[in-house]
Amino acid sequence: MIAGAGMAGATFALAAAQGGLRVVLVDPQPFDAQLAPTFDGRSTAIAFSTFRMFDALGVGEGLRPHACRMDHILVTDGRRPGAASRAPSSAFLRFDADEIAERTGGEPLGYMVENRRIRSALAEAVTAAGIEVLAPASVVSVETGPARARVTLKDGRVIEPTLVVGAEGRGSTVRSAARIDTVGWDYGQSGVVATVAMGKDHGNVAHEYFLPDGPFAILPLTEQRASLVWTETTRRGEALRTASDAAFHAHLMRRFGEYLDDVTVVGPRFVYPLSLQLAEQLVAPRTALIGDAAHAVHPVAGQGLNMGLKDAAALSEVLIEALRLGEDIGSEIVLDRYARWRRFDNVALTAGFDGFVRLFSNDLPPVRLARDLGIAAVNRIPALRRAFMHEAGGATGDLPKLLRGETV
Repeated sequence: MIAGAGMAGATFALAAAQGGLRVVLVDPQPFDAQLAPTFDGRSTAIAFSTFRMFDALGVGEGLRPHACRMDHILVTDGRRPGAASRAPSSAFLRFDADEIAERTGGEPLGYMVENRRIRSALAEAVTAAGIEVLAPASVVSVETGPARARVTLKDGRVIEPTLVVGAEGRGSTVRSAARIDTVGWDYGQSGVVATVAMGKDHGNVAHEYFLPDGPFAILPLTEQRASLVWTETTRRGEALRTASDAAFHAHLMRRFGEYLDDVTVVGPRFVYPLSLQLAEQLVAPRTALIGDAAHAVHPVAGQGLNMGLKDAAALSEVLIEALRLGEDIGSEIVLDRYARWRRFDNVALTAGFDGFVRLFSNDLPPVRLARDLGIAAVNRIPALRRAFMHEAGGATGDLPKLLRGETV
């Protein structure tokens, strides 16, 4: 049973079902509600290895018309001219997909896709696969025994699965029931997200400016649009949440007009509180965690969903192989294989993203000088630059088969 039919949960359900496991998805939201434009206004940078996984699961074809290639990424300190200016500063990073094309088969650095498009493609695939979905339905308690778990839903229904997968996000009921503690903290910031129509072609270029208050990203979307993502203090974020459309646009241009030409905000805007949260364990008796239930990170590097989908790929591979060997998929020995596979990667990336936020979200002169020198140095070392691109593309380390584009 999978608690949470969001992007990580639905992807895991597809992967597990493809390998012969019988799964049930449970979610408190009506399944159709997740497809509404007002449900999730974010867009996600999908690593090229993650898109291989979507292709292997039969989801990629439906996503491609809505996926915008990121062929170039420009990273710069927002107080300097930077890589996108007429007089480039030395303190910038430029990543080009052509530099690693021989090893990636011409893949871009990633694909920008609106979350609602991902949710829609996953929902269509889940329905086509005949996966049972109980929604709206909420998990209120989970009890584990030697052979099965006992899950009680809010409406009184009881499910007795071999394994319970927690994929319901930061407030995971499954994680709490398993008595798995978390470590983390609030950043006192909010992520502000808006989609804009661009006045000129974005050229499949993603811009990341590091400003004293936090990063500001211009991320390319299809139809000459872009997703704007920037960090504000919690107080300013709440003010923007309730501001009129005219006031919001005025603030946007006042803050970032120097980076934007003629843009028009299209669709609803969204404000999300930012925090870090890491589960101390990935597994417990008859329980496994994936996605934000296991690790919720700052969006500075755009890797949160990719981490969660790598969890889904690894867990499904472990369980499918255990099923074929006739093992109990909910046993401690099987779940420990998943935990050992993903534990180091999750902890290292979470710590790295937190350090990245702290390094770039301040304006102390010594820190600014050190990071500018570091950025300039990386930009001048092709091998190091290519290593960063492979890491961002999710193509390093012990990859699950799905992230290599193979079925399990």
